[in-house]
Amino acid sequence: MRIITPEQLETALPSLPSNPRIVTQGSFGTPRALLALLDAAIAEYRLFIVNGLGALPDRDGVRIETTFVGSGLRGNPRVDYYPARLSVTPKLFTSTLPPDVVAVQTSRVIDGKVSLGIEVQVLPGAIEALKARGGLLVAQINEEMPFIQGDGVLDVSDIDLAVEITEPVPVAGDIPIDDESAALGERLAAMIPEGATLQMGIGALPGAVLKALGGARRLRVWTELMADGFHHLALAGVLDPDHPITATFAYGSAEMYAWADNNPQLRLLRCETTNSPGMIAQQPAVTSINTALQVDLFGAVNATRVQDRIISGTGGQADFVVGALHSPGGQSIIALKSWHPKADRSTVVAKLSEATTSLQPSWVVTEQGAARIFGASQRDQALGLIGAAHPRAREQLTAEAERMGLLS
Repeated sequence: MRIITPEQLETALPSLPSNPRIVTQGSFGTPRALLALLDAAIAEYRLFIVNGLGALPDRDGVRIETTFVGSGLRGNPRVDYYPARLSVTPKLFTSTLPPDVVAVQTSRVIDGKVSLGIEVQVLPGAIEALKARGGLLVAQINEEMPFIQGDGVLDVSDIDLAVEITEPVPVAGDIPIDDESAALGERLAAMIPEGATLQMGIGALPGAVLKALGGARRLRVWTELMADGFHHLALAGVLDPDHPITATFAYGSAEMYAWADNNPQLRLLRCETTNSPGMIAQQPAVTSINTALQVDLFGAVNATRVQDRIISGTGGQADFVVGALHSPGGQSIIALKSWHPKADRSTVVAKLSEATTSLQPSWVVTEQGAARIFGASQRDQALGLIGAAHPRAREQLTAEAERMGLLS
């Protein structure tokens, strides 16, 4: 590893191919200072980033590629979306999207090693593909980034160039839990058996579920996102101490990051492992809780598009739906409020008009009730979903179900 100053980066860069592809961390681990330096040094390039958030390079000469459109990319005409489940996204680096540069943010150096910190996900696969091509690995060493164990630990000899730039690691603010989310959280928590393995994301609804689990014991965590709720469960003694929390990226409070720093109770693994349906299926009683924009009476789920416009991506939902269903005692739950207040419409619809993100979870749960999907006939499935819909939508849904022959 050759450490240089930020001012030296442009002249230190080796000759790169025309319009090189740069792969970087997304979500909350993006090396923003390093990206700004590379953007100033390279006139034209492609930037691959999963779940790009906040301000990102946006100018002529820059094309952004992604398999998950984060809030910083929505509606941007310079974005190329590549539909792919998270578990197989790294395969793109050895096929159609080979990297020329990988730009990462790392922790401080400990015993000749650094950690990718809170964002591992697709990066190990990208680095392996890069090394096979003889590409350039550039790092921003950030003293504020926690050193987290797992697949994100790199030997400093793997890094070609490094700049030492300290900047704050994004922290999660408090997410208020409204009455509907609290009620739904209680309903979902009651569905989680003792000794279950949990997967869920971030937001008011997952927060409500985790808050309602305070009295549980010996739960395990195998998930995509390590969030504050899991940290609180660990502190409360709810989690099985013999099984570390397994995730692929993290986002939470400063307290959670301090707890995570070099803590053997947390490991961040590559997404090919965390999101492998086969690996998920090996965990006991997986209870996977994900949300969606819409579900229809056929058990199809839309979590990615609004009026045909991509607003996120397939991500890991389909991975965990399949993996949980194959887990011994496992279940996949799609949880959502029955009415979308901004769109002023039911989230349970007769038939999706948008692309399907996933299909046939175990349950669809709203604040109105729980509808069994897997193991129910199409008639009982439709009746359950109508019962879980908002009262304002039930009459029309019943009429549509009858028209489609679901209730005969």
